[in-house]
Amino acid sequence: MSREILDQYPELTTEGSPTIKQRLEIANPAVVEMAKEASLACIKEWGRPADDITHVVYVSSSEIRLPGGDLYLATELGLRSDVGRVMLYFLGCYGGVTGLRVAKDIAENNPGSRVLLATSETTILGFRPPSKARPYDLVGAALFGDGAAAVIIGADPIIGTESPFMELNYAVQQFLPGTNNVIDGRLSEEGINFRLGRDLPQKIEDNIEAFCKKLMAKAGLGDFNDLFWAVHPGGPAILNRLESTLKLKPGKLECSRRTLMDFGNVSSNTILYVMEYMREELQKEGGEEWGLALAFGPGITFEGILVRSL
Repeated sequence: MSREILDQYPELTTEGSPTIKQRLEIANPAVVEMAKEASLACIKEWGRPADDITHVVYVSSSEIRLPGGDLYLATELGLRSDVGRVMLYFLGCYGGVTGLRVAKDIAENNPGSRVLLATSETTILGFRPPSKARPYDLVGAALFGDGAAAVIIGADPIIGTESPFMELNYAVQQFLPGTNNVIDGRLSEEGINFRLGRDLPQKIEDNIEAFCKKLMAKAGLGDFNDLFWAVHPGGPAILNRLESTLKLKPGKLECSRRTLMDFGNVSSNTILYVMEYMREELQKEGGEEWGLALAFGPGITFEGILVRSL
């Protein structure tokens, strides 16, 4: 979103205008361009040629078309025509962790494979002109942001060529029955309208401890403070509730809070931004070996991965 876009599409500022066509004209190419930039940077750091990528997992809640952005991204990057593609549409804020879980499953079940996970989001589909009748819209405008992220996932790294920093050990997805209306998104002629229930932080607080313990049990872990934490920062209230409920020491959610301050809630991208900051922290001496990557979204859906620092 920018002044230039509003000048080009003034109808976006008019309440009730049917603008889904215009929004998609902006969003569809934009999300692929952002995903391409992130992917090129990721591939460069990885150090192997793009031809070695065997699969693509592409995550976005910001485009609608056939074929999807997975094909356009593979084409823009010059990937092989037989690259295996998975498109994950409209998962919202937990999409990045879902992408990690799906990429992990592909990598573990296809020896020698290398999976490019790319996430890309823009807020243009949900933009609404300011209205005194909807002051809550200003919260969303301030909280959410645009961006993209990319990561390469595989098994059996090539020593001396690849430099993995985190192992995806065990993944769980769980939905909370009876909460499907707490995070509500509807596509209309005006774009996507989102409504977040005020009870979202409470629902997460009521269920997060058991969910984390399920993940931790796989490694025989019992103390929340023995872990490092990469949590999707849906908003300050969610982080505060999680910190209080699990009695985490100050600083345990620093990477999440830093991400929220620097970029906002960037939907599926955000967990990868948190993990990027976490990579810097894990390089310091004396850090924890095990951690949790968590995200929450429509459903209410919990996505979690038990991760290990390498």
